[in-house]
Amino acid sequence: MTHNLLGPDPTLLPEHTAAQAALDAGTDPSAVAAENPEFSAAWATLAERALSDGDTVTAYAYARTGYHRGLDQLRRAGWKGFGPVPWEHRPNQGFLRALAALGIAAGRIGETEEHERCRTFLAESDPAAAEATGLK
Repeated sequence: MTHNLLGPDPTLLPEHTAAQAALDAGTDPSAVAAENPEFSAAWATLAERALSDGDTVTAYAYARTGYHRGLDQLRRAGWKGFGPVPWEHRPNQGFLRALAALGIAAGRIGETEEHERCRTFLAESDPAAAEATGLK
């Protein structure tokens, strides 16, 4: 990934090794989220599942939770509201996936401004995230 040398450094979220291992092992993401509510990847997984099941409102709620938990962590990591959040750093992917799911769900319920805000935020965080999640 290239970035502006005069801009802010990329923000890297902390790893949640045990929670990620549980999710990778196939543990129900509801159980992972209940045990680790700060772990955006569990919320993103729940949101993506709800989207694929056609349960848009539930997806929106899960995605918003993962998004806000990720924003809290971004701020604690020094993010000032702008700058790269690289997709290649796996701990960032939960937040970025939740952001994409929020945008998709918002689009499905006709919340156009929220959909566009999420789409822009995702692309500005890392164009690779927009490509990987399909929210372009």
